[in-house]
Amino acid sequence: MSALLRQHAEQLFAQELEELQKQDSGKRPQNWKLTPQSVVTYLTGGKLKNGFEVSPKYIGNKRLMEIAVATLTTDRALLLYGLPGTAKSWVSEHLSAAVSGDSTMIVQGTAGTSEESIRYGWNYARLLAEGPSLNALVETPVMRSMKEGKIVRIEELTRIGADVQDTLITILSEKTLPIPELNTEVQAVKGFNVIATANNRDKGVNELSSALKRRFNTVILPVPDSMDEEIDIVKRRVESFEKVMELPAEPPALQEIRRIVTIFRELRSGVTIDGKTKIKIPSGTLSTAEAISVVNNGLAMAAYFGDGQLKAADLAAGIIGSVVKDPVQDKLVWQEYLETVVKPRDEWKDIYRACRDLM
Repeated sequence: MSALLRQHAEQLFAQELEELQKQDSGKRPQNWKLTPQSVVTYLTGGKLKNGFEVSPKYIGNKRLMEIAVATLTTDRALLLYGLPGTAKSWVSEHLSAAVSGDSTMIVQGTAGTSEESIRYGWNYARLLAEGPSLNALVETPVMRSMKEGKIVRIEELTRIGADVQDTLITILSEKTLPIPELNTEVQAVKGFNVIATANNRDKGVNELSSALKRRFNTVILPVPDSMDEEIDIVKRRVESFEKVMELPAEPPALQEIRRIVTIFRELRSGVTIDGKTKIKIPSGTLSTAEAISVVNNGLAMAAYFGDGQLKAADLAAGIIGSVVKDPVQDKLVWQEYLETVVKPRDEWKDIYRACRDLM
C-alpha cells in the first residue's frame, strides 16, 4: 500500500490505463496516450476484448463524456460547469490522466490568483543578477503544458478575477504565450488544451467575459438523475477512501448510504421521495460530494470511537454539519425536516434519536 495520502489519477489507475493502451489500436490525436474512444471507456467503464474490467470514474450520461472528449480533439478549450459536488474536478483530473498521462498540470483558481500564475513569473534573484533571461523565467503549468503538448487544468475559473481570466484569451485563440520582456513567445505543441471548471453557486464569482466564453465549449455536469445512480457514486468513492486510509472499520451497509442519499435528495428537491410532503430547502447545496464526506467521516468515527460498524450515531454530526450552514435559517429547516419526515419513519428511529441528541 502506498504511503501517499492521495495518488494522482494516473498512479491510482495505472493498470487500467496500461491495459487500455495495449488494446488501443485506433488512431490517436498527436501526443494523446489513448484514442478518444478509449478515453471515454476509461471515464465511463467497460469490459475490454481481453476481459479486463475498467471501472467507471463518471457515473451518468455517457454522451456528456463523449462531447467533452470530442472538444479536446479540436482547438476549443473545455469548460466543465455545474453545481458544487457534481464531479467537475474529478472528471477534469481523469480526462487529463487519460489524454496526457499527466494530471498534475494544474492552476488552482482563487480570489488571489495572479496573472503570473497563468502566464509566467520571474526568479527575482536571477532577474537582478542577470536581467531578463530564459534562466530567470519561472514557468507555470500553462506554459509547460503548451511546450509539452499536454492538458492543463484550471480549477474554479470563476473564482479568478476578470482581468486575470482574460489572460487566457490570447493563449486560447492564438495558441501562443508572448514573452515581451525577451522579445519571444511560446507556441503550443499539438496535444495542448485547457480544461477549466466552474460552479454556479459560489458567492462572489467573477462572470466570464463574452470573449472568453466564446473560446470554450461548455459541458454542464448535472446532479445524479436517480437515487440508485447517486448511491452507486457514493458507494464507489467511499470504498476508494477506505482503501487509501486503511480504516479499521467494516464497509458501510448499503442501507446507511441509502439513508444519507435520501436525506440529501429530499432536502435538495424540497419534497419527500414519495412526493407527498413538501419541505423547506436549506441554504447549502447538499451535493453528492458532501454525502461522500458524511459517510467517510462516519466511518472514521466508527473506526476510532465506535465498534467499527457504521451506525446512525456516527453519521449524525456529519449530516447536521452539511445541512446547517446558516445557524439560524438552516437550523429551523433541519428541525422541521427531522420532526415531520424523519421521526414518522419507523426504520429511521436511530437517526432521529442521534440527531436530536446533537441539536
